[in-house]
Amino acid sequence: MAIVDCAHYRDGVRQHEGPLDVDRAAAAARGDGDFVWLGLFEPSDDEMSSVAEAFDLPELAVEDAEHAHQRPKLEDYERSFFVVLRSARYDDDAEEVEFGEIHLFIGGRYVIAVRHGEASDLGPARARLEERPDLLRLGPAAAAWAIVDKVVDDYAPVVEGLEVDIEEVEQEI
Repeated sequence: MAIVDCAHYRDGVRQHEGPLDVDRAAAAARGDGDFVWLGLFEPSDDEMSSVAEAFDLPELAVEDAEHAHQRPKLEDYERSFFVVLRSARYDDDAEEVEFGEIHLFIGGRYVIAVRHGEASDLGPARARLEERPDLLRLGPAAAAWAIVDKVVDDYAPVVEGLEVDIEEVEQEI
């Protein structure tokens, strides 16, 4: 399974060590006041189907999440939201920008992040949020905020790298 991490939170606190499997996560997401943050990295179609079935995700959004190359968007479904973010990372050695995508399923008791590409590793966002139980108590909205904040923050080094490249070209000219 392409699970990077899967955590069950209650009252702002992670309820276990290590990632949960999909079925246990879906069961935990049904608890009152609980929510689950599931992170996937480039899941196969079968893995995505398993997650979609366990969490009853919208079929059209799942089709989008199975494949990269979506445009950034926010779609409002009856009981959830689907968000596509474009992430970026500057590779100093190659002097290139690498792009990725993060597809978010946001429901009342879960956030499922599906990453495509290496840009915007979400581990630091999760760690930072877990240090703030006051924010985690807000549920899936807090996890969605942490993810979006990480993606936006990751653009700063990209801009800096491009500025250095431009300065180097200007000096050569």
